[in-house]
Amino acid sequence: MEFLIITGLSGGGKSQAADIIEDLDYYCVDNMPVALIPKFAELCAATKGRYEKVALVTDIREKNGIKDIFSALETLREMDFGYKILFMEAKPAVIIKRYKESRRPHPLAAKSGGSIEDAILKETEQLRPIRDIADYIIDTSHLTLGQVHNELYTYFSDSATGRAIMVSVVSFGFKYGMPLDADLVFDVRFLPNPFYVEELKLLSGLDAPVRDYVFSFEQSNIFMDKLTDMIEYLLPLYIEEGKYSLTIAIGCTGGRHRSVAVASALAGHLKCFGVPVVSINRDMNK
Repeated sequence: MEFLIITGLSGGGKSQAADIIEDLDYYCVDNMPVALIPKFAELCAATKGRYEKVALVTDIREKNGIKDIFSALETLREMDFGYKILFMEAKPAVIIKRYKESRRPHPLAAKSGGSIEDAILKETEQLRPIRDIADYIIDTSHLTLGQVHNELYTYFSDSATGRAIMVSVVSFGFKYGMPLDADLVFDVRFLPNPFYVEELKLLSGLDAPVRDYVFSFEQSNIFMDKLTDMIEYLLPLYIEEGKYSLTIAIGCTGGRHRSVAVASALAGHLKCFGVPVVSINRDMNK
C-alpha cells in the first residue's frame, strides 16, 4: 500500500494538489487529523487491496501538530507502511495575494487577529521540521495550474509516457443544437451533402458508401488535412495547460452524414497516434 501525505503552507496549493492526485487513482481524504493517520492506514489495509494508493491531506498547525505527525509517521513505519510526503508552498507575497483575492482569512491570522504576513511567517516556522523531511517540495509561486499538473504527474503518474488527454469527438446536427460541453466546434455544412443522393440518404457517415462520397471531394480532404494538423498542434498545448479532456464537436445539418464521416475520420487519425479517443454520434439516429 502506498501512502502520500500532502501538507504545506496555507495557500500553498494543497487542495489543488489533492484534486490532481485524485485523478491519478489515489483515494484522497482531505483534512485528516494527524492522530488518526495510523488508524486510517490500518483500516485501509483491512480492505485487502481495495485501496492501493492513498493520499491524506493534513493540517499540522493544531496543538502538538509537529509532535503528532512525527509520532504518526513512526507508527506507520512500525506497521510496515511506506509513505511519501508532499509539501506545497509559495512565497509569502503570493500567499498574501491569494488570500486577498479569495477574501478568506488565513487560519492563523483568524485565531490570533494578527496580519496575514505574520501568520505566514509563523506557519512557515511551525512547518519547517516537516518540510525538512519532505520527499517532494513544490513551490507554486510562479506556476500555472497546468505546470502544477505536470509537476505532480511527473512525480506520481504510473504512466511512463506522462500524462495524456482524453479526447471526445462528437458529431451532431445543428438543427438539434450544439453540444454544450464542446471545447472546439467545426461546421462541415460546406461539404457536399449525401442526403441529396438517393442511394445514400438512409445510410450514415459510418457506412463506406457515404464516407467514400464525402471524401471524394477535394475540399473534404484539404479540410481534414488542416483539421488534423491543427488538433495535433493543439493537444500538447492543452496538456501543458493542465487540461484533462477535450471535446471536439463536428456539426452538419442533421448530424447523420457529413459530420459523422468527418468525426469518424478524425477519431481514427488520433487513435493512430495513441491518443485516447471516445467517439459519440449524438444525432445520427434521429
